[in-house]
Amino acid sequence: MKHKLILCFSLLISIGVFAQETPQSFSLQEAINYALENNRHIKNADLNILAAKHQVWETTARGLPQINGAVDYSIYLKTPFDINSLPEDSSFRFFFPKHNLTPSITLSQLLFDGGYIVGLQSNKVFLEITENAKNKTTNEVENQMVNAYNNALLTKESIEITKNNIDVLQSNLEETTKIFENGLTEEEDVEQLQLTLNSLEINLKNLETLYDISKGYVKILLGIDPNGPITLTDTLDDLIAENISLELISNEHSVTNNIDYKIAANEAVSKGLEYKLERSNQLPKINAFVTSNYLGYSDSFSNYFRKEQDWLFTTIGGVSITFPIFSSFGGKSKRQKAKVEWDVAKNNLIIEENQLTLEFRNAKNEYNLAIETYANKQKNLALAEKIEKKNTVKYKEGIASSFDLRQAQMQLYGSQQEYLQSIIDVINKKATLKNLLNIK
Repeated sequence: MKHKLILCFSLLISIGVFAQETPQSFSLQEAINYALENNRHIKNADLNILAAKHQVWETTARGLPQINGAVDYSIYLKTPFDINSLPEDSSFRFFFPKHNLTPSITLSQLLFDGGYIVGLQSNKVFLEITENAKNKTTNEVENQMVNAYNNALLTKESIEITKNNIDVLQSNLEETTKIFENGLTEEEDVEQLQLTLNSLEINLKNLETLYDISKGYVKILLGIDPNGPITLTDTLDDLIAENISLELISNEHSVTNNIDYKIAANEAVSKGLEYKLERSNQLPKINAFVTSNYLGYSDSFSNYFRKEQDWLFTTIGGVSITFPIFSSFGGKSKRQKAKVEWDVAKNNLIIEENQLTLEFRNAKNEYNLAIETYANKQKNLALAEKIEKKNTVKYKEGIASSFDLRQAQMQLYGSQQEYLQSIIDVINKKATLKNLLNIK
């Protein structure tokens, strides 16, 4: 019994520790930070960088000393004559031993290879490509998190507003129903309010379903269990105060800091190195080597394990030079093709620069417009609330019809959604602009 209690206590502690490892409530910034560490796409990008570093060393090691061992064994299954019938000192026994064993070790060193030199130059570019790819993935995940989190908040706050509208409408409906039952108003007044209430109730159910879906997408980006609980601690009012930055619009930013520009620049440099590699293939390749081996021959394989076995030791050193002579103009075609691809990459870099310049301008304009739209929708919401309150009072006093009240209510509900959407647009447009400018 004691052991069972100890086991249960240990399990409870381990479960508590595990639960603490994965937070269940996130502000937007906390969600971004957590996603940048735990998102699967970012983890894969980190692994790609690690693989690139190993590949860089693989390229570098090709020009460093190489040591290889070998063991060659051969057996004469058929000889021109019977070896056993020859005298022990016969030279034919040496030329036709039944068993021949040659262990050897070779040290080789690359002395010159134009392709290897280009490969070393490519190492830096290759690492930059994988690092820029990770930065692009990071920016995309951050942008996706901002959009997903904000969409979830939009739905959450829409639910709260809709619930409040339902409460107010139910109160009006109950009051109007009593007035109708006393014969002081028409049945249409009740029906108009009931029609509006029905629309709000079905909209609330849709919003609640959408909220679960929105939170699920946030969980996927965070890299946590999609079935687990999660709480979004920020509100749209908190975020709008943090995301209005006119300095971001007024300041000048260089196109060269954009990730897509860096990737295009990497591509141009890479194609230039490929052209350089094809040109280097016209140069000779020089390798040096030193090989040492033992030669043992015997009429019986078991003799190789005896001390009496004789071994002949040799060491050979040398240099090998290879160079192209004629390839039916295949090499020339490869060089020309590489040159064309390099020119295309340089043109693509100019195209990317021009497109980004335009995108920068558009993104700043859209962000500025989003801020102005937010201010406008804020004013419209205040006006819609005043109009709805006036029509409610007029309706209760019998001055306004139920149709006028319904129209004012629908106008208010629309203004509420437009106001929330204007907040989302400001936050999302800022995230898009920061992504373009590559600002962390």
